[in-house]
Amino acid sequence: MDIPENKNTCIIGESGAGKSTLLKMFNKMYIPDKGTIHYKGNPIKDMDPVNLRREVVMISQTPLLFGDTIEENLQKGLIFSEKQTASREEMTQALKIVKLDKDLDTDAKELSGGERQRLSLGRVLLMKPEAYLLDEPTSALDEETELEVMKSFIVAAREHGGTVVMVTHSTNVAEQYGDEIIRISKR
Repeated sequence: MDIPENKNTCIIGESGAGKSTLLKMFNKMYIPDKGTIHYKGNPIKDMDPVNLRREVVMISQTPLLFGDTIEENLQKGLIFSEKQTASREEMTQALKIVKLDKDLDTDAKELSGGERQRLSLGRVLLMKPEAYLLDEPTSALDEETELEVMKSFIVAAREHGGTVVMVTHSTNVAEQYGDEIIRISKR
């Protein structure tokens, strides 16, 4: 399997087929029993996991919160990746891209599941990694909002040359925004 650079690849398939496991192998959270996964021509088994995860950022199905406020959550990805923190203007712009109309001082614990997912998308967008691994990043959103958020996220990721690999149950998202679609079946 090849994942093309600077494209949006959607991975679809039935529950239990291994879609999330595959993403975790791309991020070196899991090591495959057989075969080799390469990133930029190098086997990831030989790469430092922290350095890999600074370039290949993953959002899990259940978004994590860091700190108290939306601002602290947005900055935390930059801190983890040892990048310069974002200005208030940059953070506000990231929130606009992911359609999260909240003040930076808002308590993140007050956010709904869908708002937390959008906050996570904003956090990784500010990091500008080489690759985004997204595991059901909009599963808590209604279909219309999901399509809007993913469209603007993908446009923003492409603006800095980012590659998006997304697991989704939404055939609609995959068909509209997937440059490549990989179907995984359970056997």
